[in-house]
Amino acid sequence: MEIRQLRHFMAVVTEGSFTAAARAELIVQSALSTSIRNLERELGADLFDRTGRRVVLTEAGRALLPQARALLAGARSAREAVAAVAGLDTGRVAIGTIQTLTCVDLPGELAAFHQEFPGVQVSVRDATVDELTEALRAGELDLAYLAPDARELPEGLTVHATWQEELVLITAPGHPLAGAGRTLIRDLAEEPFVDFRAGTGLETAVRRLAAHCGLRRRITCDVTQAGLLVDLVRAGIGVAFVPRPIGERAGLPCVTVRQPDPGRTVVLAGRGSRPRNPAAAALLDHLMGRRERLRGAGPAAAGPPGGRRPPAG
Repeated sequence: MEIRQLRHFMAVVTEGSFTAAARAELIVQSALSTSIRNLERELGADLFDRTGRRVVLTEAGRALLPQARALLAGARSAREAVAAVAGLDTGRVAIGTIQTLTCVDLPGELAAFHQEFPGVQVSVRDATVDELTEALRAGELDLAYLAPDARELPEGLTVHATWQEELVLITAPGHPLAGAGRTLIRDLAEEPFVDFRAGTGLETAVRRLAAHCGLRRRITCDVTQAGLLVDLVRAGIGVAFVPRPIGERAGLPCVTVRQPDPGRTVVLAGRGSRPRNPAAAALLDHLMGRRERLRGAGPAAAGPPGGRRPPAG
């Protein structure tokens, strides 16, 4: 019994037909059918009932199914173990991120990582902080950029790096505050706001800031996408707090806020002190190595783009 045959068997189970399974496995249908027949001959039983329009498992096929899954999972684990000492020719890593991440150029970092490890498949998920935290704890994510808002991370999660991001107020061009260049929190009581939906790292930080300063914001619109928030501010529906790089990239006036200086903490977190997944460990090394290189480049490169100098993380 070969791993290839079991993979072909699972492909037929998943796709529901020999034609679709051959297409998924990138082989001709005759080759896949031969592989299945050889497996059936070796096991001494038919695995599929081929009499209907859609192939279904026989009793023997149903008995093989959990064993095939376990053997293929074991094969994947073996490949990952070998990849750890063979230059990571293959592998998978899943990383999560808050949508408004600006302290790290994540697309650029992943592009550089791909150049070094082209065989590693990277999955990226953006979601709320709570959703990312749960996915990290459940093992669905290997690493995640979070904005925990001064909360302690759940037990079992480790912070690998920390940044402080500056928040600014963005306005429409021509807004009275745009020309001033700076404002106080107390002067924003009459301003309409555009905000992110509850649960995002940015919304939590802004809500905490407003509560601390006694500012009761009038939310005219809440959104789930950073691009839409920027467009609504540009259209004059309201003002918004965002990390400085978001406002600067959008070409909108960025008003510095004083008393107090608004900001938020962003962390790179994972399970335990080091990922068990070799691909995730390699990505963490890449991200942390990049951070250390920036620190060593001098004062101009010590801080993240648009943020304050990060403390030791």
